[in-house]
Amino acid sequence: MECDMIAAALEVEKTQYQEKRAFMQVLLTGGTGFIGSAILTELLNSGHSVTALVRSDRSARAVSDAGATALVGDITNSAWLADQLRDVDGAIHTAVPTDGSAAAFDDAVIDAAVAAFAGTDKPFVYTTGIWIYGDGSDVTEASSIDSPAITAWRAERQNRLLASGIAARIVAPGIVYGYGKGIPNVISGAPRTADGALTLVGTGDQHWATVGVDDLARLYVLVLDKGGNGEVYLGVSGDCPSVRELGQAVVGAGGAVASDDLDATRGRLGAEFADALFVDQQATGAKARSLGWTPTARTLIEELSAT
Repeated sequence: MECDMIAAALEVEKTQYQEKRAFMQVLLTGGTGFIGSAILTELLNSGHSVTALVRSDRSARAVSDAGATALVGDITNSAWLADQLRDVDGAIHTAVPTDGSAAAFDDAVIDAAVAAFAGTDKPFVYTTGIWIYGDGSDVTEASSIDSPAITAWRAERQNRLLASGIAARIVAPGIVYGYGKGIPNVISGAPRTADGALTLVGTGDQHWATVGVDDLARLYVLVLDKGGNGEVYLGVSGDCPSVRELGQAVVGAGGAVASDDLDATRGRLGAEFADALFVDQQATGAKARSLGWTPTARTLIEELSAT
């Protein structure tokens, strides 16, 4: 009986919150990606209207089927993108090109956002990543930047955006997982040694700061709705297992894991990507929780153990 009363009270509180909040028309990039598609769903579930910028008719159909308005166009055309941004109340940028042009790609998006949102209070949520802070046993938003080469370009764009004067807000996700997707597949899909042990990423002693993709999507929407202008929020759940623990979760109690020579891992995965995977990080995500964010996903160890 008491539980029913509490549940009813929470539902009333949720309804009152939704009635008070200002729903927005949001432009979303990367709406068919791993993270972006989860954000699209969360935005719609939260009552926002979404215009999803896509690059193909196939992607347009996917976001339309999800309930968003599809907009096919060239995201690197800053003047055109700025015109689109002037027609919305806020934007979230998660798109990442796969052709090595990420820095120039994001420069074009930032140019458009600054041109369109200057002198307004329209929020622009930009994506970086926790790797930009390098090694640390207690990484926070105030930690020094020490990026591995593969993400060094992100810090420069983050700093430029925060100095722009627009209502910029940054989300820096950790290692994102869920639905069998994401970077953890480099562990679950790793080769076996001659005696059957799962090959780790390097020694396996490094820790990864992790987050479930649906939890991360809720954080993006909270940052859009309630985040502070000029603020950075680490998108991490506080669960920071070692890579060895993750490998052990894959093979189970009776299985074996084996360290890999660092150069061998670089050769297998590519030097820059491997060097990022060697980064040893732990973080609590306390600042994100100050927005009312509570991660609820099962841990990455639980995820890998189950799959």
